[in-house]
Amino acid sequence: MALTFDQRDGVIWYDGKLVPWAEAKLHVLSHGLHYASCVFEGERAYGGEIFKCTAHSERLKQSARVLDFEIPYSVAEIDAAKRLVLEKNGLSDAYVRPVAWRGSEMMGVSAQHNTIHLAIATWEWPSYFDPAERLKGIRIALAEYRRPDPRTAPVLAKAAGLYMICTISKHKAERQGYADAMMLDWQGRVAECTGANIFFVKDGKLHTPIADCFLDGITRQTVIELARRRGIEVIERRIMPEELSSFSECFITGTAAEVTPVSEIAEWRFTPGALTQQLMDDYTAEVTPKGKKAAA
Repeated sequence: MALTFDQRDGVIWYDGKLVPWAEAKLHVLSHGLHYASCVFEGERAYGGEIFKCTAHSERLKQSARVLDFEIPYSVAEIDAAKRLVLEKNGLSDAYVRPVAWRGSEMMGVSAQHNTIHLAIATWEWPSYFDPAERLKGIRIALAEYRRPDPRTAPVLAKAAGLYMICTISKHKAERQGYADAMMLDWQGRVAECTGANIFFVKDGKLHTPIADCFLDGITRQTVIELARRRGIEVIERRIMPEELSSFSECFITGTAAEVTPVSEIAEWRFTPGALTQQLMDDYTAEVTPKGKKAAA
């Protein structure tokens, strides 16, 4: 049986210090646990280099501000801490998880003076989906829950509380034999998957939902940039579920998912094709450290 995440070897950076992995603990009455005053990032290191490291640190700081707290470390300090814990754990290809939360000085909805904590962990993590399944395209269900109206939640923050409906939806999808679930927005339009953004292909063009009620992922931004470098038109627009039958290819993007083809979303079918494969290859080349590219 694999080690649980609270009993692994190595160190975690916790409030400015490296502590043994099993000792990186918080109190059960922490505000972040009870009231979701918690933000985080998901990042990957390839060949010892954290992809888009600073962009992730900047988003972490901004997410905290959206939740009305300030992380007491600069972007440069967070970048340095991530690289330090990666090095001290002896990892080259790894997942990187910074997380910040309100502490336990006050327990109640209002906790303006609680200490803000920051921790950073790194661990080995292979492909999010089974490699054989990933190449032929994963199967995705249609989620019951929807991404909320921006007037009802801080939808542009990478905030822990926003993932509650994602966990519920992914669990249900997995029990039905699917790899993930696609969520609509509060108006019934295509939004994203539970932890990844989504793209469709039609007549050689990319179509993707406007990211105004869900996170505009850093991987999403990277793939859009890669597509435009190749002269592929990218159309960000409202997409209705009934349009899905008109698309030939589909793929999802995220730090964990990277670029993963999709073969099925509920009743709709897609065939992973040349454009998806090209962007998969381009993304792999983009995240590969320059020295390793030159040696390849």
